Amino acid sequence: MDVIPFWVQCLGLVILLLLSAFFSIAETSMMALNRYRIKALSKAGHRGALLTTELLTRTDRLLGMILIGNNLINAAASALVTAIAITRFGNNRTVLFLATSLIAFLIIVFAEITPKVIGATYPERIALAVAYVLKPLSVLFQPAVWFVNIFTGQMLRLVKITSSSGEDEQRLAPEELRALVLESGHFISKKQTSILLNLLDLESVTVYDAMIPRAQVEALDLEDPIEEIIEKLSTSYHNKLPVFEGELNQLRGILHVRKCLALMAEGPLTKEGIEAALAEAYFIPSGTSVTQQLQYFQEKRQRLGIVVDEYGEVQGLVTLEDIVEEIVGEFTSSMPRADHGLLKWDESSSTVVDGSSPLRELNRKLGLNLPLEGPNTLNGLILEELQEIPEAAVSLRIGDCAIEILQVQNQAVRTAKLTRLTGSHSSNTF
Repeated sequence: MDVIPFWVQCLGLVILLLLSAFFSIAETSMMALNRYRIKALSKAGHRGALLTTELLTRTDRLLGMILIGNNLINAAASALVTAIAITRFGNNRTVLFLATSLIAFLIIVFAEITPKVIGATYPERIALAVAYVLKPLSVLFQPAVWFVNIFTGQMLRLVKITSSSGEDEQRLAPEELRALVLESGHFISKKQTSILLNLLDLESVTVYDAMIPRAQVEALDLEDPIEEIIEKLSTSYHNKLPVFEGELNQLRGILHVRKCLALMAEGPLTKEGIEAALAEAYFIPSGTSVTQQLQYFQEKRQRLGIVVDEYGEVQGLVTLEDIVEEIVGEFTSSMPRADHGLLKWDESSSTVVDGSSPLRELNRKLGLNLPLEGPNTLNGLILEELQEIPEAAVSLRIGDCAIEILQVQNQAVRTAKLTRLTGSHSSNTF
């Protein structure tokens, strides 16, 4: 080492530390990359993204190349520092200990921690740049990587681990995707966030949750006088109406109101004319998910379906509009909807709601956490909790909400007062 000037030796050490830092920052930035962002850039034709994607398709080779280069450089730096120390200060234990401590400190601070923190902070910016260097290095190191992978592959087989490439990367679970949407508030609007979250919930929502309950279905009864039927037709806001005879389960079909206008233009409207104009009803099992039903509506070119349970009993009806509102939220329509109150808290954190209000709507608009596994409406939830037909002035607590029954009619809760509480999440009657 005497023939090599001291400043050249120090310069060589600095170069080795910089190379070690390069491999460290490349490793961290590559592993910390947002793979979906890189895929988007690749599809857009970004050269650095294309090289990065190619390198990440074989993560084992990429890591092998980086680690081989990094360890070889760190070993060379350690040998160089040791040689310099022995040459300058002699060969003794104290000198070797200090030299080892010094190179360990330099590697940890300047070639490991600092570059890796930088790589984790700016992964995309750095990875796209270092990819231009890593690509030719991967070709240069290919024989060494292949040789080392022979042994690492055997070690992985012993512990029953199969090395995977970037093509087998884990896909986002629904919970992870939900968290990703919630954390993207700076990039997408609040309304778009709400729509995306609603889409993620669709698989767990059935037509029973989205339907108009049987008690609120507007329909025509053929047993009513024709004058009353004509009155209902003239005041209806709907284009299509279910038609039954005596009882809703005795459904005869679906009537398109425009056809009645044509019949009335030809002469007096009769029940026989109404029956002749009926279209076949489209029935939907109550457990069908709204995602599937949206597809079925499209395939069958339908916009309205009658929801039935496992016994064929009519539970209500669901329209294409109801499913769309599950995704985008309620929107203005000329057709009146069931009035469930203003559904917002007053100054005392209370609100009066209809007993037929859907629990999902109460949770969404009032920020509650009422259970959705059982009943669909507030009335059903109260009956399930009390296990009897309640009387007015009875109150109960479910989760963080106190429910006071204000009016009971026809064996059902018609109105109730909700009060938002904090504290216990148990169910009690008081």
